[in-house]
Amino acid sequence: MRAGLTHFKSLFNLNEVQTVVGVLVLIYVANTADLSSALLVASTLFLALGISSAVHSAEVIAKRIGPSLGTLVLALSVTIIEVALILNLMSSNPATASTLARDTVFAAIMIVTNGIAGISILLGGLKHKELGFQPLGTSSLMGCLTTLSVITMVLPNFTTTTAGPTYSSVQLVFISFFALIIYFALVWAQTKTHKDYFEMISEAQLQKLQIQNYMPSKAKTIVSFVSLVLSLTVVVGLAKVLSPTISSFVSMVGAPQSAVGIVVALLVLAPETFAALRAAKANQLQTSFNLALGSGAASIALTIPVVAVYSLISNQTLALGLDSKSITFLALTFIAGSFTFGSGRATALNGIVHLIILFSYLVISFIP
Repeated sequence: MRAGLTHFKSLFNLNEVQTVVGVLVLIYVANTADLSSALLVASTLFLALGISSAVHSAEVIAKRIGPSLGTLVLALSVTIIEVALILNLMSSNPATASTLARDTVFAAIMIVTNGIAGISILLGGLKHKELGFQPLGTSSLMGCLTTLSVITMVLPNFTTTTAGPTYSSVQLVFISFFALIIYFALVWAQTKTHKDYFEMISEAQLQKLQIQNYMPSKAKTIVSFVSLVLSLTVVVGLAKVLSPTISSFVSMVGAPQSAVGIVVALLVLAPETFAALRAAKANQLQTSFNLALGSGAASIALTIPVVAVYSLISNQTLALGLDSKSITFLALTFIAGSFTFGSGRATALNGIVHLIILFSYLVISFIP
């Protein structure tokens, strides 16, 4: 009896309980026509708990399958949240539907390269003075992210088949296909051909470390995977409920509607932010970069094709081209990133530089 109870506790902890309660809250909210202030507060609270549970579940899975695949699990999970929110907001608010995907994906790039990476470098640098990482792996991530950004959000401004910052239907199909090729090539390199480029320690050291730090059982990993799926369901569902509040908040502060994309990106990237900070504090900056830059690549390569298919089916215009201000921020980000991510070493100063770029972007976006 006691042994069975101990085994049960090893499989289910507070995070799994939070997930189940969050699902119940989501079911109740979904069946409630009028949301009171108290229910909105409760929804926001369980949205945060759902994010926390997603991070924990992904970390348990990462311990079982290794850091490279583990970061991919979390990156793909976050992208699922992002796609679901974008499609929901596009269908519920046609006025901003054409630019919402572009604004959200661009905000995600700025947040992962300057925000998540920047705060990870800053906190890790303050604790360890100087942080090391794999320049070959990080440069590969930046190369993919730069290429994806340019072909999806800069090139549309210079095409002539259609007017405005848009692609024609044929161009959109090909660009989506190219984006998927780049991302799957990156995943193949991360998990098969060049795993050592994206890991700070050898496979033998990793296995030893996993044994010392407790490798989750197969049953625990399965429970964590189910918990991850349910946590993401809670996050997507409650974020959908709160989406009108997001638009109202942006209008209340007097910001342009393009700022909705920033709020959505901040929301969906919260799980990776916490996971990246934990890795940086443990002097595993490469893991932080895998999470941040890998998530940015996934955000473009997986979100744009899905949104493109949706726009073609619904016959909606999809404006992907950035304005000159955003292109300036994008260029500044990649120029600064080429110095930071290509050296193999980073200090708190590098983190401060990237955070200043992010804060400048946020200020100009909310106060244009």
